[in-house]
Amino acid sequence: MARDTHRVMPHPDGGWQIRRDGDSRASHRTDTQAEGIDIARGISRNQGTELQIHRPNGQIRESDSHGNDPYPPKG
Repeated sequence: MARDTHRVMPHPDGGWQIRRDGDSRASHRTDTQAEGIDIARGISRNQGTELQIHRPNGQIRESDSHGNDPYPPKG
């Protein structure tokens, strides 16, 4: 089952972009990663999607689920 995901990732022309998986264009572009994370977290909470934050080299730094988690922790 594919997850619906928003990503904060480096923009090819500089800065950071927020892009939803499957979209060809970024929904937002910011100068700093912190700005991008703040915007993306609000969007992800509102739309109930997964949020993945990438490092400048493209590696995933952090992941946060705001939707229906198919594998919730036992507890």
